[in-house]
Parts: sequence; structure tokens; C-alpha cells
Amino acid sequence: MAKALIWGFKDRTFLIGMSVSIQRITIGYLISLVLGIGLGFLVGRFKILDETIGSLISGLQVLPSICWLPLAILWFGLNEQAIQFVIIMGAFLSIAIATESGIRNIPPIYLRAARTMGIKGIDLYTRVVFPAALPSIATGMKLGWSFAWRSLMAGELLFVSIGLGHLLQTGRELNDMPQVIAVMVVIVLIGLIFDQLLFSQLEKRLRSRWGMTT
Repeated sequence: MAKALIWGFKDRTFLIGMSVSIQRITIGYLISLVLGIGLGFLVGRFKILDETIGSLISGLQVLPSICWLPLAILWFGLNEQAIQFVIIMGAFLSIAIATESGIRNIPPIYLRAARTMGIKGIDLYTRVVFPAALPSIATGMKLGWSFAWRSLMAGELLFVSIGLGHLLQTGRELNDMPQVIAVMVVIVLIGLIFDQLLFSQLEKRLRSRWGMTT
């Protein structure tokens, strides 16, 4: 396994696969972030949306990411759009649920105090609602990243293109166990690096900023 890992970086196979996979997940995750925060914000603030699509969002969230792949292939075919669709559907629902929870759990006294001080309209949302919900949104961002990463690997396993998932599939087809394990190690390491260096740090800073740490 160690030899396969070293050789994969030496001949740049792993580097190319990593760059392609990271580019894909960056695009898909950013779209998921915009859709998830937007939808969660609307559902959290408007009761009619919560009563109509709130339960639907929770129901769709329990679907494994791989379940979206057949639908993506039927709609888009075996191409980049199919993979992006799987990434987005795997990530944005968890972000939406976390955002909705953060909006809904804002203490009412915050809103009453803000209105008493004359804050209303868009300022109420940008200066009170969104900042108060930010710790929960950060948690949703972290969960969304993990779901997006898993969804990407699921999509790349079935789509013939350069990427870590495809390298994993190639190792299986060639019965090359060292390559399979080496690629799995790379996938885990990338996930841990992003989680620890980006999302965990963001979450810690927000919790400290909001006085939620002991």
C-alpha cells in the first residue's frame, strides 16, 4: 500500500485526481451552500413554507446520496452535470435543515430587543437574525461538506473520468488492492484536512465569539 501511495504521487496520478475532485466539489459545494442557506432561511422564517415543504426536506435528507445518481443519469446523462447534481442533492438539504434550525431557535427576546431599538426590515435579518443563527449554519456547513465529499466519490465511481473515485474504481477493476487502499487513504486525508483546518476552526471561532465555549 505504501509503495502504491508513493508511486501514485510520483507519477502525478493522485495529484491530477485530487485536483479534479477538489474542483468538482468546490463548485458543487458552493452551489449547495447558497441553495441550502437560502432555503433554510425561508423555511425558518415563514410558517407556510415550513408547513408545506419543511417535512419534505427532512424526508429527502434520509435518502443516501447514491440514490440520486440514477435520476441524475436519466436527466443529464453520464457527464459532469450528473456528478454536480449528486453533490448538490447530497449536501444542500443538510445545510438547509441546520439553517432552518438555527433561525427557528433564535431567542425571541433578540428580535423584540432589536425592534425596540428601531431595527427592522432587511437590517433585522442582516444584523440580528443571520448572525444569531450563524453557529448553527456553520455546523450545517460542516455536515454539508462531509455529505458532499461522499456524494462526489459515489458519483465518480460510476462516471468514467479522472478523479479519485474513478481511480478507486480502476483499482477494483484491475484487482489492484494496494491502489484501492492507497486511494482510500488519500480520500480520508483530504476529508480530514478540510474538516480540521477549515470547518472545525470556523465552528470553534464562532462558538467562542458567541460565548458558547466554557
